[in-house]
Amino acid sequence: MEEREARVPLGSVALEGNLGVPEGARGVVLFAHGSGSGRHSPRNRYVAQELRQAGLATLLIDLLTPEEEEIDLRTRHLRFDIGLLAVRLTGATDWLKREPDTRNLRVGYFGASTGAGAALVAAAERPEEVGAIVSRGGRPDLAGDALPRVRAPTLLIVGGNDAPVIEMNREATERLRVEKELKIVSGATHLFEEPGALEKVARLASDWFVWYLGSGREADTRC
Repeated sequence: MEEREARVPLGSVALEGNLGVPEGARGVVLFAHGSGSGRHSPRNRYVAQELRQAGLATLLIDLLTPEEEEIDLRTRHLRFDIGLLAVRLTGATDWLKREPDTRNLRVGYFGASTGAGAALVAAAERPEEVGAIVSRGGRPDLAGDALPRVRAPTLLIVGGNDAPVIEMNREATERLRVEKELKIVSGATHLFEEPGALEKVARLASDWFVWYLGSGREADTRC
């Protein structure tokens, strides 16, 4: 269940990642990190570890190159370039479908903050490949007009003390036309740093991905 380094070529750039595939994996979850974060995020790494314990493969990647990260540290605009991040996610999804260890696995997205918006846009572009989405403290509102086109069952998790983001998620939930659920973790703030909060996120995400990726259950797109 140990991870290995992965290099994901996408046109003129290559993204660095960590791929972990447990024996008998029932699906693979691609992580879309949030503003100013990356594949080394301790929160996402914790969730990824719990997903692998549940029998799911994981791919954590840096959505920006080191050069782009340096630019973003100064300008803070690339982290909000949802179109660019979504293109990177679709490219990574295509890479997973070519890799021998993951090509037969259904793909899920785990998005945090702005990464959740990018995950929803990418899912709308790959409806046949993406089988489930989980958002942690996400900005699904940034997906805009892509929201009604999403076909993957979507779970939105928000901290109970993250009032502005709760409202953004409620509005986005109304625009989604698939099986969806909004879960509010009582007492948690935006980063889920409170005792037990991130563990709750990991349990909710594991249950969602195992159900929709591991069982092969399809969403009811009439919701």
